[in-house]
Amino acid sequence: MDDDLLDGDEVWFRMEDPGTVGAARRAAELLARRLVLGGGRTDALAIVVTELATNLVKHAEAGRLLIRPVRADDVAGVELLALDSGPGMADVTLSARDGHSTAGTLGIGLGAIVRQSDWVDMYSLPGRGTVTVAQVWPEALPRPAVTAGVRIPMTGEQSCGDAFAERVVDGRRQVLVCDGLGHGPLAAVASTAAVHAFHRAPAGPPAAVLEHLHRATSHTRGAAAAIAELVPERGLVRYAGLGNIAGLVVDGDERRGLVSLPGIVGHQRRTVREFEYPFPDGACLVMQSDGVTDRWRLLDYPGLQRRSPQVIAATVLRDFGVRRDDACVLVAKAVP
Repeated sequence: MDDDLLDGDEVWFRMEDPGTVGAARRAAELLARRLVLGGGRTDALAIVVTELATNLVKHAEAGRLLIRPVRADDVAGVELLALDSGPGMADVTLSARDGHSTAGTLGIGLGAIVRQSDWVDMYSLPGRGTVTVAQVWPEALPRPAVTAGVRIPMTGEQSCGDAFAERVVDGRRQVLVCDGLGHGPLAAVASTAAVHAFHRAPAGPPAAVLEHLHRATSHTRGAAAAIAELVPERGLVRYAGLGNIAGLVVDGDERRGLVSLPGIVGHQRRTVREFEYPFPDGACLVMQSDGVTDRWRLLDYPGLQRRSPQVIAATVLRDFGVRRDDACVLVAKAVP
């Protein structure tokens, strides 16, 4: 099992040798049993994870596989996220057809992945790698998510001090990204406390919720945190942050940075301020911890903005995550 194992039901594998394929399949099957996925869907999940993992071992460079639960309302499924920096594919649709094989690429086995999964999304560029997300559910596929995050611990750590969350309270759709100070278990305690406080906070605008987090996490070492409230029907996003969480609204070739003030949630803060920004239809909100550099541009990835938030977040994390720190990226789309 990979050194980058996360606490709980979320686990990363480095796909470097064939023996890791079996370990990944067993981890997925264990999660499926915990979630009561059902025998038939667990068998389908085993096929999907085996194909994804085998492709990464045989054909990818720096291949990684994330296995985690995914939830919609009261239903839970399993999500697999595979990313690599390998040869990539020029035509994903062609590569997914049964019988299509191109030596040295990840095209092999994609047909089985598509058939056995309830939902699949993929992005690939020749010479720059591939990101694939697949979900297996116990029953009918829920509506695809419009918000998703991906996080990974610093190399050598088992706990990730970065975290993300989403909630809808009294019609307010809000998202959180937080970064516990430092890294390791104590940083994870701080970010976990912030996530719990976020879910339990009374309904209110981002600044008020951030104040609640500040009071609720004073027993921890503290964290950087930012909260955004998405109001796509009015074409705007409300944002409040303390510390070095970066927020951007991305729309084609336009990138607008969102303001976070200096401070530490749980310890040091100035007056929390909230700002409003335009959030046009089709735009993406991207929030990231300081374990991700901000040198990326979606325009360098043709068609990526049209992909799912999972694929966008994972692509940014893969190419701009800093291995000497925890890293987290959250993406939310402007969908009414």
